[in-house]
Amino acid sequence: MDPTSHPVSPLEQALHAARALVLADLVAGEVAEADVVSLVEDSVVQRRWWVEQWPEGVGYVAGLVAQDVQDALLERYGRWPLCPVCGSGDPHALDVEPELGPDPHWVCHKAGVKVASVGCLGSATGEMPSS
Repeated sequence: MDPTSHPVSPLEQALHAARALVLADLVAGEVAEADVVSLVEDSVVQRRWWVEQWPEGVGYVAGLVAQDVQDALLERYGRWPLCPVCGSGDPHALDVEPELGPDPHWVCHKAGVKVASVGCLGSATGEMPSS
């Protein structure tokens, strides 16, 4: 059977998009090492099961994968992504909002600002995409 003859399901599209968005943010933060990328893959596997159980949640996958990776990084390495907005005080991580909803974005609760959409941290931190 030729796999190219089957259209990609909305679930797979959402999972691929979530993976790409979170990887873009990891690259922007220069933390996209192999072991960190495997954290993204682990989350995608878990969220595939989650969406199979609750198909209406397909639009929330990107934010959930971002949160999963953020939590896994905190356990292993420390806070990520660090806030690029607050120049003084203790370094602190951004949070994903909404916690469960479409159009996830990184926010700084200390400054009360939306920093960037998930996948667009490079533009918020001044990183230029490599061509």
